[in-house]
Amino acid sequence: MTYFVTGATGFIGRRFIAELVERRTGDIHVLVRSGSEPKLERYAYLWDHSPRVKPVTGELTEEGLGVAEEWVADHSGTIEHVFHLAASYDMTASADQNDRLNLDGTMHALQLAGNVKAERFHHVSSIAAAGDFAGTFTEDMFEEGQGFPSDYHRTKFGSEKLVRETATMPWRVYRPAVVVGDSVTGEIDKIDGPYYFLPLLKMLRNALPPWLPLAAAGLGRTNVVPVDYVARAMDELAHKPGLDNRAFHLVNPEPQSNLDLIDTFARAAGAAHLAVSLDNDLTDNVAEKIVGPLMARTAGSGPGRTISRPVLARMGIPPEVLSHLHMPTIFDATATLAELEGSGIEPPALATYAPVLWEYWEEHLDPAIRADSATRAAVEGQTIVVTGATSGIGRSTAIRLAALGASVVLVARGAEDLQRTVDEIRAEGGSASAYPCDLSDLDSVDALVKDLERDLDGIDVLVNSAGRSIRRSLRLSYDRFHDFERTMQLNYFGAIRLMMGLTPGMAHRKRGHVVNISSIGVQTNPPRFSAYIASKAALDSWTRVVSSELFDRGVTFTTIHMPLVRTPMIAPTKLYDAFPTISPAQAADLVLKAVRDKPHEINTLGGTAGELGHAVAPRMAFRVLNRAYHLFPDSAAARGSSAGTSATRAQRTLASILKGVHW
Repeated sequence: MTYFVTGATGFIGRRFIAELVERRTGDIHVLVRSGSEPKLERYAYLWDHSPRVKPVTGELTEEGLGVAEEWVADHSGTIEHVFHLAASYDMTASADQNDRLNLDGTMHALQLAGNVKAERFHHVSSIAAAGDFAGTFTEDMFEEGQGFPSDYHRTKFGSEKLVRETATMPWRVYRPAVVVGDSVTGEIDKIDGPYYFLPLLKMLRNALPPWLPLAAAGLGRTNVVPVDYVARAMDELAHKPGLDNRAFHLVNPEPQSNLDLIDTFARAAGAAHLAVSLDNDLTDNVAEKIVGPLMARTAGSGPGRTISRPVLARMGIPPEVLSHLHMPTIFDATATLAELEGSGIEPPALATYAPVLWEYWEEHLDPAIRADSATRAAVEGQTIVVTGATSGIGRSTAIRLAALGASVVLVARGAEDLQRTVDEIRAEGGSASAYPCDLSDLDSVDALVKDLERDLDGIDVLVNSAGRSIRRSLRLSYDRFHDFERTMQLNYFGAIRLMMGLTPGMAHRKRGHVVNISSIGVQTNPPRFSAYIASKAALDSWTRVVSSELFDRGVTFTTIHMPLVRTPMIAPTKLYDAFPTISPAQAADLVLKAVRDKPHEINTLGGTAGELGHAVAPRMAFRVLNRAYHLFPDSAAARGSSAGTSATRAQRTLASILKGVHW
């Protein structure tokens, strides 16, 4: 088959292209504005740089998409499917912009489809075409006397009407709901829909303890689906025979409460969440009859606008969004789900992927990242090496540093994962390079140092994030001495081998900084971590000694006694699923603070308290830790079992009191 696709570099479009490359055969011609070819190339990693994806120069706002007549003549009769995804998806866009991109753009795509004698036209519409229709809107409904609360709604309806009335070939229409990030990676490239409210949840997480019960009244309904579901469903429905001249609702079949949605994200963020919800039909009616019009008035003009706009601006919420917070329409997707049955494609429950959406937003899109002018001034233009850069703290740190203008050098074992992270950073306009290396192999570390010295004009900062943790009691370790050797090999020997290779160059230039990720366990000495904590304590001691030796040479060190972080390293211990942890992005905040301010140590209150307790009352400290030793069992992995155990109330209580400590 042969395809022509508009909007290929858009949020849905680039994932749809990846689906076509993976599941279909034939050339995929994609419309690209003149000069925008590099943008297409930035996203080519999503489809493994397949040569089947071929750019075609054109312009959405020109007749026939502005595609050259020679190209049209050469490909006439060869294009089987035209997919029109290019459009304005911005609720705040002007009437003129919506008209040009949504109405004129659709007309021009239809012209191109006719010019090349395409067999079928596929149009990505939106549930916005239903306007303000109140009640159930089925897939065979279209013109139902609905009104249009915005130019976006009006033009999405109008563009779908153009397809229905003027297409000269069979057509299919797809109406996605509010599209959020990928359910596997969390990836999204713009702030929209529920993302406007995530900064508020971050503020809530930072201000209130997560165990604090909250209550709230309902805020009406919404409907969100992940982008990967939309792309996969479109591909499946587009190639299934017998579905021409129909519309398909790519929605969550169950209306979602705004309150439930916000609470789900709050749980993913580790923030205080709802214990009492007043979300019901009554509050939905209030949202529809009172809250919606009130929000519309706030977004309009008059005193409400004057008072509210500065407040909303500080929160990063466009006033136009508030008037569409409640969705009066319930979208029926019975026919679509029936056609997808047996394909394995279905909309997942938000709770199953909200954590990855939150993590991606916190790493990439949190407005606080680019607003951090002090850190930007400290790292912009700097060459910063980050180890362990393909997951957890290292990955989040690298992404943050690149967003602030640093040139990041990523080091990790897996070449494929490294390249994927580099591609992701470059796609967002950052500078990154990859150096695969097994840091537990000292010869490989030496080779890495030579490569870095050869390729780079000096290293400004080294972040030692790579590490290995083992949670196993001494009674299960008597015949496992290799556990101690393995942790020392990576956490201590590998780390100091790399520092000993790079610090001479720093000292020669009389500038350089090293950030070592240590552990709160060095201060608190929790049971079962003798191998891990000993390796980190050795690194701490080495760092304290050489800090004095290199002080006058301009080389400085920061040790971060990191609390428990949600990373793949703690995944084998299922108890931690219920424990308070910080996210990789929160850990990256501490690393950025270390790079910016260059303190000797960064400690948490809990870590300092633990260290003080051991100094002042060591016997009492050991007694408490012994109780914890008996309270928290060895993990299933440590016992050689596949069955994990869930946390008890007593375990959760102690973990909450001594937050961040590894148990």
